[in-house]
Amino acid sequence: QVQLVESGGGLVQVGGSLRLSCVASGSIFRINVMAWYRQAPGNQRELVARITSGDITNYADSVKGRFTISRDNGKNTVYLQMNSLKPEDTAVYFCNADVQSYSGSVSVSRWGRGTQVTVSS
Repeated sequence: QVQLVESGGGLVQVGGSLRLSCVASGSIFRINVMAWYRQAPGNQRELVARITSGDITNYADSVKGRFTISRDNGKNTVYLQMNSLKPEDTAVYFCNADVQSYSGSVSVSRWGRGTQVTVSS
Protein backbone atom coordinates (compact mmCIF):
# COMPACT_ATOMS: atom_id res chain seq x y z
CA GLN A 1 0.00 0.00 0.00
CA VAL A 2 1.29 3.42 -0.99
CA GLN A 3 -0.07 6.66 0.40
CA LEU A 4 0.48 10.25 -0.72
CA VAL A 5 0.05 13.07 1.77
CA GLU A 6 0.03 16.73 0.73
CA SER A 7 0.84 19.68 2.96
CA GLY A 8 1.59 23.38 2.69
CA GLY A 9 -1.73 24.76 1.54
CA GLY A 10 -3.33 27.77 3.13
CA LEU A 11 -4.59 31.29 2.68
CA VAL A 12 -2.37 33.82 0.94
CA GLN A 13 -2.80 37.27 -0.56
CA VAL A 14 -2.48 38.05 -4.25
CA GLY A 15 1.18 38.08 -5.22
CA GLY A 16 2.19 35.87 -2.33
CA SER A 17 3.91 32.50 -2.32
CA LEU A 18 3.31 29.00 -1.01
CA ARG A 19 5.24 25.77 -1.23
CA LEU A 20 3.31 22.53 -1.37
CA SER A 21 4.86 19.21 -0.41
CA CYS A 22 3.74 15.68 -1.11
CA VAL A 23 5.33 12.70 0.60
CA ALA A 24 4.87 9.16 -0.68
CA SER A 25 5.14 6.36 1.85
CA GLY A 26 4.85 2.59 1.78
CA SER A 27 6.57 -0.16 -0.14
CA ILE A 28 8.09 1.80 -3.01
CA PHE A 29 10.60 0.53 -5.52
CA ARG A 30 10.42 3.41 -7.95
CA ILE A 31 8.37 6.54 -8.53
CA ASN A 32 8.20 7.52 -12.17
CA VAL A 33 6.17 10.64 -12.97
CA MET A 34 5.02 12.86 -10.11
CA ALA A 35 2.54 15.64 -10.71
CA TRP A 36 0.34 18.29 -9.19
CA TYR A 37 -3.27 18.74 -10.23
CA ARG A 38 -5.84 21.22 -9.00
CA GLN A 39 -9.60 21.44 -8.92
CA ALA A 40 -11.67 24.53 -8.25
CA PRO A 41 -15.35 24.27 -7.27
CA GLY A 42 -17.46 23.43 -10.31
CA ASN A 43 -14.42 22.75 -12.48
CA GLN A 44 -12.71 19.61 -13.66
CA ARG A 45 -9.40 18.54 -12.22
CA GLU A 46 -6.57 19.96 -14.30
CA LEU A 47 -2.87 19.25 -14.57
CA VAL A 48 -0.72 21.99 -13.09
CA ALA A 49 2.80 20.57 -13.35
CA ARG A 50 4.57 17.26 -13.74
CA ILE A 51 8.10 15.98 -13.35
CA THR A 52 9.67 12.75 -14.54
CA SER A 53 12.25 10.64 -12.78
CA GLY A 54 14.79 12.34 -15.04
CA ASP A 55 13.66 15.80 -13.88
CA ILE A 56 11.91 16.69 -17.12
CA THR A 57 9.17 19.17 -16.27
CA ASN A 58 5.95 20.34 -17.87
CA TYR A 59 3.65 23.14 -16.78
CA ALA A 60 0.19 24.36 -17.59
CA ASP A 61 0.32 27.59 -19.58
CA SER A 62 -1.50 29.39 -16.79
CA VAL A 63 1.31 28.79 -14.29
CA LYS A 64 4.43 28.98 -16.46
CA GLY A 65 6.97 31.36 -15.02
CA ARG A 66 5.26 31.38 -11.63
CA PHE A 67 5.28 27.77 -10.40
CA THR A 68 8.21 25.38 -10.09
CA ILE A 69 7.94 21.64 -9.55
CA SER A 70 10.82 19.66 -8.07
CA ARG A 71 11.40 16.31 -6.41
CA ASP A 72 13.63 14.68 -3.83
CA ASN A 73 13.89 11.01 -4.71
CA GLY A 74 15.64 10.15 -1.46
CA LYS A 75 12.64 11.44 0.47
CA ASN A 76 10.00 10.28 -2.04
CA THR A 77 8.75 13.84 -2.06
CA VAL A 78 7.55 16.25 -4.73
CA TYR A 79 7.26 20.00 -4.21
CA LEU A 80 5.38 22.78 -5.91
CA GLN A 81 6.76 26.27 -5.33
CA MET A 82 4.03 28.76 -6.17
CA ASN A 83 4.96 32.42 -6.60
CA SER A 84 3.02 35.47 -7.75
CA LEU A 85 -0.23 33.79 -6.80
CA LYS A 86 -3.47 34.94 -8.40
CA PRO A 87 -7.09 34.50 -7.30
CA GLU A 88 -7.59 32.05 -10.17
CA ASP A 89 -5.03 29.76 -8.53
CA THR A 90 -7.54 29.09 -5.75
CA ALA A 91 -8.29 25.37 -5.75
CA VAL A 92 -7.70 22.09 -4.00
CA TYR A 93 -4.29 20.86 -5.09
CA PHE A 94 -3.78 17.12 -5.46
CA CYS A 95 -0.56 15.15 -5.66
CA ASN A 96 -0.33 12.29 -8.13
CA ALA A 97 2.41 9.72 -8.61
CA ASP A 98 3.02 6.67 -10.76
CA VAL A 99 4.48 4.20 -8.29
CA GLN A 100 6.08 0.79 -8.75
CA SER A 101 6.23 -1.33 -5.60
CA TYR A 102 8.77 -4.02 -4.75
CA SER A 103 6.07 -6.68 -5.03
CA GLY A 104 4.77 -5.62 -8.44
CA SER A 105 6.21 -4.93 -11.86
CA VAL A 106 3.43 -2.57 -12.98
CA SER A 107 3.24 1.05 -11.94
CA VAL A 108 -0.01 2.26 -10.41
CA SER A 109 -1.37 5.76 -10.14
CA ARG A 110 -1.87 7.07 -6.60
CA TRP A 111 -3.56 10.26 -5.42
CA GLY A 112 -3.34 12.29 -2.27
CA ARG A 113 -6.44 13.69 -0.61
CA GLY A 114 -5.58 17.27 -1.53
CA THR A 115 -4.65 20.51 0.18
CA GLN A 116 -6.61 23.75 -0.10
CA VAL A 117 -4.97 26.83 -1.57
CA THR A 118 -6.91 30.08 -1.31
CA VAL A 119 -5.64 33.32 -2.84
CA SER A 120 -7.47 36.41 -1.66
CA SER A 121 -7.92 39.37 -3.99
